[in-house]
Amino acid sequence: MDFDASMRISASGLTANRVYMNVLSSNLANVNTTRTADGEPYRRRTVIYESSQLDNNFDAAVNRALQDEIHKVRVVDVVPDGREFREMYDPSHPDADERGIVRMPNITPIEEMANLVAAARSYEANLAALQTAKQLSLKALEIGR
Repeated sequence: MDFDASMRISASGLTANRVYMNVLSSNLANVNTTRTADGEPYRRRTVIYESSQLDNNFDAAVNRALQDEIHKVRVVDVVPDGREFREMYDPSHPDADERGIVRMPNITPIEEMANLVAAARSYEANLAALQTAKQLSLKALEIGR
């Protein structure tokens, strides 16, 4: 078994999850940002992933991965979410319009926290896979002595 390939696959997953967690953290940090440089409220962002072609046959997919015939997981882009901004009535807010409506970011904190938990668990799973591949590779070296 090619431990180097499995480590590269796990490492690509770690990198992709780290980017996603950074984007989610940025979304949470800007949940109340009503004005950005372009004059609009902060717009929620999300990541676009690119991964290997899926195979119905697990063994074939693993063999392709080991032969480095696939692209691992990677973040292709960070894009704005197309959802509408939330509106809140607060006539005392400096960004309120003539009706007293303030446009708020299109962020739902509960959704962002749930996504953050899922991303953290995925990160931990990739880290565990990477550590297992490392341990197996070290054991294989010990056997080869």
